[in-house]
Amino acid sequence: MVQIPNTPTSADVARLAGVSRATVSYVLNNTGAVRISEATRQRVRQAARELGYVPHAAARSLRAGHSRTVLMSAPTTPAGPVYGRLLGELQTAFGSLDYTVVQYGSVGLRGDEAARAWAELRPVAVVVPATELGPRGVAVLKRAGARAVVTLGPDRVEGAHALLTDHAAVGHCAGTHLYARGRRRIGVVMPEEPGLDAFSRPRLAGVRRALLGTDATATALPLAYTEASAGRL
Repeated sequence: MVQIPNTPTSADVARLAGVSRATVSYVLNNTGAVRISEATRQRVRQAARELGYVPHAAARSLRAGHSRTVLMSAPTTPAGPVYGRLLGELQTAFGSLDYTVVQYGSVGLRGDEAARAWAELRPVAVVVPATELGPRGVAVLKRAGARAVVTLGPDRVEGAHALLTDHAAVGHCAGTHLYARGRRRIGVVMPEEPGLDAFSRPRLAGVRRALLGTDATATALPLAYTEASAGRL
């Protein structure tokens, strides 16, 4: 018969470290409002490591009225290297501030329905593409305790902070650069996967605007994620 060990508690950590449970809570929750010596902090952390104790996130959220969780929706379309690096750097930055980043797969959920699913996790902040959220969804998240809602993309969403990406300007920059390098027949790949036209259409428009009045041409090149489509292209 295998005996399952008891889950260590903050009381166990307090006994091993020789401090109160309140001190354990202050140290492990990185509470800056209470002055605790560095030696005591080290002793508490060491005791927690020895016992394998980690704070209960749900219980901590109930006490504080919010979590230390930042929710980022998992991309529903293939993420390129630039977007992937942005997400990675955001997660690293949140981690350095003692926030836990959770990627939520919301396949099949859109708009207000997705917002309600995210709100159930009581995140302290939400970072999502602007195409996945509307003003009512922002309001749902804020009522659930989200202190910040940040959208990524070319458009703003009422009530949310926005990290804007001007894809028309990206296309214009590319077209200007290529023309200056002597290119006169420029093809713009247009991915056929659902959702990617929000990026490709304004980029094509930006390239065409850059070439307006010149002797160069811009051609749209539809491309599906298949070998046959690549072969035709």
